[in-house]
Amino acid sequence: MPKGEIKIDRERCKGCQLCLAFCPKNRITVSTELNEKGYYPAEFSQGEGKEACTGCTTCAIVCPDLAIEVYRD
Repeated sequence: MPKGEIKIDRERCKGCQLCLAFCPKNRITVSTELNEKGYYPAEFSQGEGKEACTGCTTCAIVCPDLAIEVYRD
């Protein structure tokens, strides 16, 4: 299973939380800090082992703001 990592553009994210709902590994959470536009953006936290991001790209596909980039090892 490939490991992946995502980068979320905090200022582009409007906090719609679609990525949270669709992430199969639950690696995305909501930030406790506002971005410049006044939204609570999504944040990525890498897990380990079976809980790690696989780089499936589902989060990037569902993001209406194009705020997520996916990288695979």
